[in-house]
Amino acid sequence: MKENKTNLILIAAVTGFIVFLLAGAVIFSDSSKKTSEIQPAAQDIESHHQSVPPDESVFNSLFGKKAPNFILESFEGKAIELEKLNGKKVVLFFTEGLMCYPACWNQMAAFGEDSAFNNSDVITLNIAVDNNNDWKQAIEKMPELAKTIVLFDTDRSVSQQYGALTLPSSMHKGQFPGHTYVIIDREGIIKFTYDDPLMGVRNDELKKELEKIK
Repeated sequence: MKENKTNLILIAAVTGFIVFLLAGAVIFSDSSKKTSEIQPAAQDIESHHQSVPPDESVFNSLFGKKAPNFILESFEGKAIELEKLNGKKVVLFFTEGLMCYPACWNQMAAFGEDSAFNNSDVITLNIAVDNNNDWKQAIEKMPELAKTIVLFDTDRSVSQQYGALTLPSSMHKGQFPGHTYVIIDREGIIKFTYDDPLMGVRNDELKKELEKIK
C-alpha cells in the first residue's frame, strides 16, 4: 500500500514536470513568433532613415535656363513671387535655416549688412525650410537676421524644384538644403549656380558674379 502511494506521488511529480516543460515551450515559441513579427518593422525604420545619395543633376541643369517660378511667404508675412522680380538681379540662398548655426546664419546676416545685396537693382532671398514661429528663435539669438529677407519653403517644394535637397552641402540629403547659391538676371535666366560644402560667407565671390550681369 505504501509502495503504491509512493508510485502515485512519483507519477504525479513526473507528469507535473512534463506539463511545466510543455508550457515553457509554448511560451518560448509564442515569444519567438512575436519577435520575428516585430523585426521587419525595425528593419523598415532603419531603411527609412538611410541617407539619400548626392544628386547634382537637377541643380547642374539649371544654368542658362529660366528660373522656376515660386511664391513663398516671408517672415513678415508678405507673399513674394519670383517672376514679379523681373528687372532686378536676384540672389537665392537655399539654406537649412534654423539648424544650420552658425554657418548659414552668418551668411544670411552678411547679406543683410551688405547693401550690394539689397538695393534698387539687386534683391537677395534666403530660402529656408523652417516656419515663421521657429524663425523667431533665430532672430532672438542673432538680431542681425531681421535685416535680410527670409522665405519659408515649409513643404520643401521649391528646394526640390531647384535640386537643392540632394547636393553635397546638405547634411540631411533628401530632407534639407545645405548652403547653395543661385543668381538670376533681369530676364529671369539663371546665370550662376554654386553649392558650398565648406559653408562660407561668399559675398565677395557673389558680387563679382553680379557685376557680370548688365
